[in-house]
Amino acid sequence: MLFLVAALLLMGVVLGTVAHAPLTVSAAGGVVVAVWLTVFALRERHDRARREG
Repeated sequence: MLFLVAALLLMGVVLGTVAHAPLTVSAAGGVVVAVWLTVFALRERHDRARREG
């Protein structure tokens, strides 16, 4: 839960900063987040399949 609060605070700071950052920096950050979420989703799917199977 503490991780979630820290992540939301960090996201608020980043969203405030991204309005002033160049497009390339914003795009790179978006790619990093997309990769992170994809890896998380694949790990969750793999763990769920292993528990059910």
